[in-house]
Amino acid sequence: MLKILVLGANGQLGRCFADQVALLDASVRLAGRADVDITDDVSLRHALQLFGPDIVINAGAYTLVDEAEINKEEARLVNHIAVANLAHACSDFNCWLIHISTDYVFDGEAFNPYLESCETNPKSEYGLSKLNGELAIQASDCQHLIIRTSWVFSEYGSNFMKTMLRVGSTNAQLSIVDDQIGCPTYAQHLAHSVVCLLPRLLEANSFSGIYHYCGSDECSWYDFAQVIFEKARHLGFKVPDHIIPIKTEAYPTPARRPKYSSLNTDKFFNTFGISAPDWKAGVDNVFSKI
Repeated sequence: MLKILVLGANGQLGRCFADQVALLDASVRLAGRADVDITDDVSLRHALQLFGPDIVINAGAYTLVDEAEINKEEARLVNHIAVANLAHACSDFNCWLIHISTDYVFDGEAFNPYLESCETNPKSEYGLSKLNGELAIQASDCQHLIIRTSWVFSEYGSNFMKTMLRVGSTNAQLSIVDDQIGCPTYAQHLAHSVVCLLPRLLEANSFSGIYHYCGSDECSWYDFAQVIFEKARHLGFKVPDHIIPIKTEAYPTPARRPKYSSLNTDKFFNTFGISAPDWKAGVDNVFSKI
């Protein structure tokens, strides 16, 4: 029976992986930070030795993009150093590593969706820490899937959709950035797609590499908010009277965001035959669960 260890199981993405692996005929261990601290190499190796997983899914990360500009060392510890240790441990214990990365490894200066082979050039400490985590995995001998995704939302945790619903319920007017373009990704879609391919990993080592996975249509944050509030209004939620599109310069943040970070997902589809569902369906799913 396939043995799967999910790290970071209490976070937004980790909880979605927990939902999806429950549908597999597999032995699963869900580990939050209190169970396995990925920044503690001894704790990590002890967990791998005890459970003996075939596949480790790392859903844990430092995801506070703006705070990472100040807390550089913490972001580096979680997103780079701990990931490097995890990769070496997976190599030593001969198990696959599934690691979730981000569109923020790119600078956002492109005009077409980024391929896995495109040059990386992160413009934030968060993006740099995630890129260095990727490089550490590639430098190890472990079998791995590095999956870059973008604009993740779900019914769990803190994310753009839930923030919009919260602030939209108390503000008559909101200003939303409309010149940053990306692809929203429903975390349950991502987790489901990854879980569906897990049994295949034990068939061949040739799957190792970087893959992109995101929602099917690109949009701006303003467009994303419009979809959320339109559906919310029909369901009787309190929403703003007006949503105003603004430029990035009008909403300065400590961390620089990519202006354009859509991801080309052809490699994921061509390799595994799995395409991302429409993210708008993900918005509907969130509403059905909250």
